[in-house]
Amino acid sequence: MIDQAAFNQIAETLAAHYDSVFYVDAETGSYTMFVPTQMLGELQIPEEGEDFFQMARGNANKYVHPDDLETALLIHDKETIIDTLKKNGSYSVSLRLVMDGSIIHVRHVDMMCGDGKHILFCMENIDDEVKEKQAQLKELQSAERRIRLDELTGIKNYNAFMELGRSMDTSIRMAEPGLAFGIIVCDVNDLKHYNDTRGHSFGDEVLRRACRMICDNFVHSPVYRTGGDEFVVYLTGEEYEIREELLENLRRESYANGRSRSGPVIATGLSVYEPASDATFSDVVKRADLDMYENKKLLKSGGTDGRVETATKVELPIPEGRKRKLDAMFGALLTTAGGGYVFLNDLRYDYSRWSAVLADDYGFESEYMYHAGKIWQEYIHPDDLAKYKEIVDSIISGKGDPEDLKYRARRPDGTYMVLQPRAFVLCDDEGNPEYYGGMIIRH
Repeated sequence: MIDQAAFNQIAETLAAHYDSVFYVDAETGSYTMFVPTQMLGELQIPEEGEDFFQMARGNANKYVHPDDLETALLIHDKETIIDTLKKNGSYSVSLRLVMDGSIIHVRHVDMMCGDGKHILFCMENIDDEVKEKQAQLKELQSAERRIRLDELTGIKNYNAFMELGRSMDTSIRMAEPGLAFGIIVCDVNDLKHYNDTRGHSFGDEVLRRACRMICDNFVHSPVYRTGGDEFVVYLTGEEYEIREELLENLRRESYANGRSRSGPVIATGLSVYEPASDATFSDVVKRADLDMYENKKLLKSGGTDGRVETATKVELPIPEGRKRKLDAMFGALLTTAGGGYVFLNDLRYDYSRWSAVLADDYGFESEYMYHAGKIWQEYIHPDDLAKYKEIVDSIISGKGDPEDLKYRARRPDGTYMVLQPRAFVLCDDEGNPEYYGGMIIRH
C-alpha cells in the first residue's frame, strides 16, 4: 500500500481534524484505515481491506439514518464519487448515523489525493456543533418571538402589528380576490388617572383585565397591544361575519363596568376593508380609530348607543344619604376590626365598600363597587365556588353558619390565598336582610 513513514505523517496530520480516515485506491478499491476511531467501533471495520466501496455501502444500509441513506449510498458509489472528485477535488456532506440506539451527526469529507489515484474518505463527529447550532436557532426563534409579544399581557405587540400591516398592504396592492377583513380599535379609558392615583402596578392590572375582556370576546381573532392603552383586533372568517354582534357584546360589558365601577371601560371602533376606496391597511385602521373616538366621547358623557342601553339592565344608583350611612357603618366596622380585610354591602342597592388593603391586594379599581358579590365570585377558586355560593346564600337568609365559610381567592399574580370570613347580616325593621358584611381572616 504505502510506506510506514508516509503513513505516519499523513495519519498524524489528519488525526487532528477527523475521527475516521480511509486511504483508498481509486482503481482497485483497496484501503487502509489511517485513524481508527471509537466512533465507528461498533462497525468493527478491519484496518485494511480489498474493497472499500462494498464495505462502506454494506455498513451504510445498517447504520445510516433512513432519511440520509440515499445520500450515503451515492457518495460510496465508486463511479459517482470518482467523477465528482475529478471535477471538484473534494466533496462534503452531513449525515446521521444510528449507533447503539443513538443518533450521531457526522460530516463526511472526500478528497482526491495529488497523485490522482487515491481518495481520502474522512469522517468527523459534529454532534456538539449541531447541538450548538440547534441551541442558537432555538434562542434566535425565542428572541424573535419575544420581540413580537407584549410582556405585560402576553398577546402580540406593535412589532407584530406592523408586520401584519405590511403583509396586508401587499394583499391590497395585488388586489387579492375575495379579500375581506375588519379592524376593531380599542382604547382603555382613564389609564393615566389610575397610574397617577393608584400606581402603575394597579394600572398594569387594569390593562391585563382589559386584554382579557377583549380576547374573551374575540376568541378566534388575533389581538395586538399597539400602545400603552390601545389594542387592535384583526377580524377575518367567522368572527368577521358576526363582527357587529361581537362588538356590541364588548360595548355592553364595558358600559356595565362603567355603571358599576367593577371593571375596565373600553372605547371601541370598527371599520372594514373597502376595496373601492382603501389603498392601504392604514386607511382601514384610521377609520376604526375615528369610530373609537366617537364611542369614547359617548362613554365619557355617560351615554350609550341605544342598542347597548336596551340590552343592559340599569339599576337605580344608591342615594347619597344611603351611601353616607354605608360609609359610617363601614368606618365603625373597620375600627372594630383593627384594619385588615373588611367589607360591607348594602343589599338593597347591591353597593359595597371594601377596605383599601383588600382592594389593592386583589386589583380592584375602587373601594366602592356595585354588584360586588358577582364580581368577587370571579376571584374564587372554581373548586370552591359552589360551596361558597351555597353558604353565603344560607348566611343571608339567616340559616347558615359563617364559621363554615372558607375558600381560596385568586390574586392578580395568579396565586391563591385561603380566606375565612367572619360575616354578619343586619335586617331592616321588617326582618328583610339589609346589610351583609364582616372581616376576612387571611391564612
